[in-house]
Amino acid sequence: MALKIAAWNVNSVKARIPRAVEWLREAKPDVVLIQEIKCRDEDFPRLEFEDLGYNLAVVGQKTYNGVAILSKSPLSDVLTALPGDPDDDQARYVEALVECGKRPVRVASIYLPNGNPVDSDKFAYKLAWMGRLRARAKKLLADEEAVVLGGDFNVAPTDDDVYDPLLWGNDALCRPETRAKFRSILNLGYTDGFRALNPEPHAYTYWDYQGGAWQKDQGLRIDHLLLSPQAADRLVASGIDSKIRGREKASDHVPVWCELKG
Repeated sequence: MALKIAAWNVNSVKARIPRAVEWLREAKPDVVLIQEIKCRDEDFPRLEFEDLGYNLAVVGQKTYNGVAILSKSPLSDVLTALPGDPDDDQARYVEALVECGKRPVRVASIYLPNGNPVDSDKFAYKLAWMGRLRARAKKLLADEEAVVLGGDFNVAPTDDDVYDPLLWGNDALCRPETRAKFRSILNLGYTDGFRALNPEPHAYTYWDYQGGAWQKDQGLRIDHLLLSPQAADRLVASGIDSKIRGREKASDHVPVWCELKG
């Protein structure tokens, strides 16, 4: 049986409960990597997800950021912050081992900094954070586990992932420095789980709330699942559940998912 892993920036978990429960029942993912929960750990709506059979690992923060892992299998070896900067108190990373039988998978839910404006400290923070993520990604490869790093990377890797490359060229999501950092993680040996099986350009995971972006399909692909070689060898399917963007009170992001052979 395949293991279905999804990543989804819900843009405030409390505001998205009806849509989240609806999608979980439809898509039936085994693991969901959630970003931008925008609440403290103790305020996370655990019951709604536990009632659907999910175990939880939550790293929250009041009003901003926040990440979580939902898993039908038990979670262990939970890491609640990205190593490398003990002074960074932003809730952007949670990692755990999904104990799914004889072939466990290590996953991380990632909410990478946006980085705008590019002439501010926010862009420097983004690039430094990506450097720390690369270091962690490299260490995980050394353990030779099946690893899936998923979430909102706030990176459109190429012009094929942006509806208007000229308009977005100087944005922190598309800057050459950002893309180079992202490639440096892939070049360690990770596979873009969606792109590996879906080479067609202009498939998006995010549409702004403003200007009719969804209706005009003016989107970006900034949510990703990066697979270690051990996970990529098991990849059998991947996709983006774009249709839920058009539902009432939807997040501005949609889930990206992959399936691994069990």
